[in-house]
Amino acid sequence: MPDGADEDDNVEINRWGTPREIDNPLEHFDIPAVKGGMDFETAAKISGSRFVLLSGAVARVNRALAQFMLDVHTMDNGLTEVNTPVMVRDDAMYGTDKLPKFGEDSYRTEEGMWLIPTSEVPLTYIAAGDVMDEGDLPRRYTAHSLCFRSEAGSAGRDTAGMLRQHQFEKVEMVSVTHPDESDTEQKRMLRCAEDILERLEIPYRTVVLCTGDMGFGARRTYDIEAWLPGQGTYREISSVSTTGDFQARRMNARFKPKDGGKPQFVHTLNGSGLAVGRCLIAVLENGQQPDGSVALPTALHPYLGGKTAIAADGSLV
Repeated sequence: MPDGADEDDNVEINRWGTPREIDNPLEHFDIPAVKGGMDFETAAKISGSRFVLLSGAVARVNRALAQFMLDVHTMDNGLTEVNTPVMVRDDAMYGTDKLPKFGEDSYRTEEGMWLIPTSEVPLTYIAAGDVMDEGDLPRRYTAHSLCFRSEAGSAGRDTAGMLRQHQFEKVEMVSVTHPDESDTEQKRMLRCAEDILERLEIPYRTVVLCTGDMGFGARRTYDIEAWLPGQGTYREISSVSTTGDFQARRMNARFKPKDGGKPQFVHTLNGSGLAVGRCLIAVLENGQQPDGSVALPTALHPYLGGKTAIAADGSLV
């Protein structure tokens, strides 16, 4: 990965799609078709800031996105779908490098359980303590789950709209691999995530993170950033990371070599495939029309009963 201090030193390696020319593009929450189905005030009454109530057509498109992602990953990409717990023990958080460094960014119940910041935690921890046969590798999982983050230290950042929420949805990918295959597996996972955006016709760019912008346990990370017309910039929608044997050592996850010898540590990888809420933002903003409606990607039409757009009045048409 490149040397660097922060996100300004990340290196772009790929760009796909050409952003549409949109006169006076709106952010997602200001698009007429969206306003009635995205309610921040009522959510704040119920739960406080950084929550949202989705309803009607917007809620249905959000659900369709998650279903579409799961179908692609399971039917086309060979991942096994898992419905995971969203509360985990200390060991699972520590084993997947979320403790102690990111403890302040997560929620803990009075009984000592943690609400997952991502389903990477339970998916990866499936392998904890296991000694797998080499022939059983790789293990590839995907899950759609709620995720919870306190966003400690992010005051004042991205407070408008759905971009940074305490509760959000994500379709996660996790691979457990032989050490010799982990670099190839990371590239495979990156293509799985990029392909989702291509099928949804959303322009994006891919960057490799520099040393100063990487996560605590990562060996290498690629970020995919979707084009958001309302902000006039690319924003992160997926991170695909390899942790090498870092998590495996914490979890004692190993495999038995085919030719004998003592068990070796596996490598673990994780990636968003994709963040559902941010993908919803990208679909809404890139599909906005001059009459206030939103044209929806062709890939979603089968999940919406053949409907192709959200009209300016908020109805699916």
